[in-house]
Amino acid sequence: NTRASLFDAMDRKELYATTGPRMVVRFFGGWSFNESDLNSREPVFRGYEKGVPMGGDLPPTNGAEAPSFMVWALRDPIGANLDRVQIVKGWLDNRGETHEKVYDVSWSGDRAPGADGKLPAVGNTVDVASASWTNSIGASELATVWTDPDFDPAESAFYYVRVLEIPTPPWYVYDAFRFGIEIPEDAPRSQQERAYTSPIWYAPGD
Repeated sequence: NTRASLFDAMDRKELYATTGPRMVVRFFGGWSFNESDLNSREPVFRGYEKGVPMGGDLPPTNGAEAPSFMVWALRDPIGANLDRVQIVKGWLDNRGETHEKVYDVSWSGDRAPGADGKLPAVGNTVDVASASWTNSIGASELATVWTDPDFDPAESAFYYVRVLEIPTPPWYVYDAFRFGIEIPEDAPRSQQERAYTSPIWYAPGD
């Protein structure tokens, strides 16, 4: 049943959280994922067959040069479209220092990273006066297979997914509209709700 499945997932640490919206996120790590796995009619089965889900430890490398990750996200059916999917990598170098890097791995529209490697903003449809937005930008679904381009097999690492929605009004913008009150001058007029997954872990020698 649903309750048993939830507790099984918690025991496996196969979990993700959101800042409110009910988007769906799946995340798998392994050493041989490819686009055909993602485009199959049963990507979840491929995920478990060829790797581990979020919360798991990467299996032995089997000679692969770098891990690959399969991720996809679906928007909240009554919420905002998706802006982008990011994979956040953390690692420990040989001097014992920790590092973190964010990779944009899938995004909506025809944007492309600039010369600085940064992806342009998705845009903003928020109408503060009516406390509303439109899904005329973004995507209802984002998915990709990504391979770590900076992998060092000698360094312990973890990877987790962050999914960003397009901008929507914060709660106080809704309150201002409903109750006719002023929005604080320095308060942002929009925000990007998001989801975070449990990490997938790598340890040297695995």
